[in-house]
Amino acid sequence: METLPEIYAAKVAAGELHYDDAQEAVLPEFERIRAEVEKPVKKGWFRKSAPEQIDGLYLWGGVGRGKSMLMDLFVDSLTAPVRRVHFHAFMQEIHGAMHEARQRGVEDAIQPVAQSVAQSVRVLAFDEMQITDITDAMIVGRLFEQLFEAGVVIVTTSNRVPDDLYQHGLNRQLFLPFIALIKERLTVWELASPNDYRQNRLQGNQVYFVQAGHEARSDIQAIWQDLTGGAAEPLTLTVKGRSVVLPAFRNGVARASFFDLCGTMLGPGDYLAIADAIKVLVLEDIPRLSRHNFNEAKRFVILVDALYEAKVRLICSAASEPEMLYIEGEGMFEFERTASRLREMQDESWGQDAA
Repeated sequence: METLPEIYAAKVAAGELHYDDAQEAVLPEFERIRAEVEKPVKKGWFRKSAPEQIDGLYLWGGVGRGKSMLMDLFVDSLTAPVRRVHFHAFMQEIHGAMHEARQRGVEDAIQPVAQSVAQSVRVLAFDEMQITDITDAMIVGRLFEQLFEAGVVIVTTSNRVPDDLYQHGLNRQLFLPFIALIKERLTVWELASPNDYRQNRLQGNQVYFVQAGHEARSDIQAIWQDLTGGAAEPLTLTVKGRSVVLPAFRNGVARASFFDLCGTMLGPGDYLAIADAIKVLVLEDIPRLSRHNFNEAKRFVILVDALYEAKVRLICSAASEPEMLYIEGEGMFEFERTASRLREMQDESWGQDAA
């Protein structure tokens, strides 16, 4: 079996990856975990004992540094049962399973849910660990304690150092033991590469397309393929008890139509949650805006503001250039700022200082 450093070196030699010393430096940590989890589980006299508890990995760093790529290499190298999932999606599943358990009369719903997860996987690989919802913050500590006790190994990526998780959240003092648990059970490693590979893929490329039928769709599809490999699944965010769905998502890159995000009853909190969860948005089929679709136009303004403030990279197709999208009707004056931001967000250096 090839080690992860050997797999990485082979891909660099084949021209599939660019060598990065910061990426190479963390590979022994991934290899340590891979080698340990691939060992056979010791059997007791009557039954299998619980798997050995193995310290996991918390890999954090700026956007585009290669965290997801390294996770790909790690997950693909495993034969042990592993599940890779976006942290938001996982927590929503946990809340749903706990609700079902309570309906069955289970008093401590976390316990059976954690046991069910532990029975199905040896390794949980999370993309983008971040906690902004108080309902997540209040259960994640006990959930992880039970997963660790059952021998589940957790490997996660994040854009934040552990101390910055749930940074300004309500009742944050109750969340601090979870941060301590992360530091105790996961090796915390900063991927401090100077290279932003995601941004580099877009440098020099057009990111705003005035709709030209098949040609614009083809160009956007090529960008999507390059950023995600074409593989994606829906991402559901829970905002104040409601579900907000991004139809396609992978490695921090989301794809949706204008109608998906602006044609439905979403509000500022929803757009802030979207902007917090993604790093790139591919938004298709922005129509001309006027008094006839005023509500949709207003939502689009709020969405662009949220993306702009969060430094989310926007790739989009639209019926016209930004300055010509909204040319008549109430709200036209206010849209001038949106048009200016859309123009600014097209610059290839825009957002490079985002963490």
